[in-house]
Amino acid sequence: MSLLNRGPDRAPPAPRERVVTLRWAVSGVLVLASIVATVVLHVRHPDALVTMLPGPDMRDLHVDFDTFWHSAVALVSGDDIYDTPAKLTNLNPPLLTVLLVPFALLDALTAYRVFMVFTVLLVAAAILAVARELQLSRTATVLALVAVLASSPLHGALVLGQIYPLLLAGLVAGWIAQRRGRPVLAAVLYGVTVALKPSLAPVLLLLAVQRRWVPLRAGVASAAVATLAGVLIAGPSSGIEWLKIAFSEPVPDTVDNASLPGLAVRFGVPSVFGMLAGLAVLVGTLVWIGRNRDRIDPAGTAPWAVLAAGLLFSPIAWHNYLLLLFPGALALVPLGLGALTAAGLALAVIPVSWNADWPPEGVAPDLARSLYCAILLAYWAVLLSSSVRSAAEEPVPSD
Repeated sequence: MSLLNRGPDRAPPAPRERVVTLRWAVSGVLVLASIVATVVLHVRHPDALVTMLPGPDMRDLHVDFDTFWHSAVALVSGDDIYDTPAKLTNLNPPLLTVLLVPFALLDALTAYRVFMVFTVLLVAAAILAVARELQLSRTATVLALVAVLASSPLHGALVLGQIYPLLLAGLVAGWIAQRRGRPVLAAVLYGVTVALKPSLAPVLLLLAVQRRWVPLRAGVASAAVATLAGVLIAGPSSGIEWLKIAFSEPVPDTVDNASLPGLAVRFGVPSVFGMLAGLAVLVGTLVWIGRNRDRIDPAGTAPWAVLAAGLLFSPIAWHNYLLLLFPGALALVPLGLGALTAAGLALAVIPVSWNADWPPEGVAPDLARSLYCAILLAYWAVLLSSSVRSAAEEPVPSD
């Protein structure tokens, strides 16, 4: 009788439910560890990136924007935009200098502060646009925005005065256009973005492996026209000079270079081996997407996976580039992979002062200082594996 009266046995959790539970448990540990590490690092190193934003030192602190500003001033004055008093060499094509000409009308510090405010608003608008396009809940949207605004890649981009927020806006605009059934417009927006930062060109190769020839032609044409326009305005010699700089710049031995060539240099291996590994990742990614093109949504995570592969291959991929992949992380939420989104955004909050407490030499410290490369690899793997969903596959349970 006791067996009859004890009621029905509780069914064991389904395999997918166990996976979701485990995923959230691991994510919770990573989020907590990231928050603790961030708090500890800010206490140990109070001169963190975010505290440097108000600083007036243009030459050593906001050094990237100082470089761009000097090039813009040179353009207005009719001088060589790549031969300026700036501390660093301008590695960007002439088009960027043309776009930043209005800032040449201000002094360097005022121009930087205006640019910083503008780019913060641009990043916030881009993240909100992505959240709205994905129909994320209000809570998820607020949490995502807070995580992005607290992220180390954004802080690094703002302090240095880098152009990644501009690139983010262009990529998001193209991705949203694709989702709304306007593939040619999407390709044009991608093309203009590539003209500003040619290392993002793999996003156009995605169109080739998916055999979307009309958008591909539009994307290549827009990149070429935008690049040519910048060269013509800045002077034909500027294009030649930029190409010389671009092809002669070595792989920097810097701890926050997250690319595979940067990883190779960090371990004392010739950078060519890292580039070959990165090339294998990029080509493998494109081939895999091409073979599965009928099952891949070009407005899903595939573009962001290709961008991540391109960054792994690039000679220079500062950890700040991770900012460009945040929309891809948000795109995981509707796929039922919100736990991975939470973990990915939390890891990006860890500041670059992470590198400061490790001994200067040794395999273990070099591994530890490769944190941002590991994060970039994880983004690539997750975004690529999430880009294919077969028609026969069961819906993924929501996290």
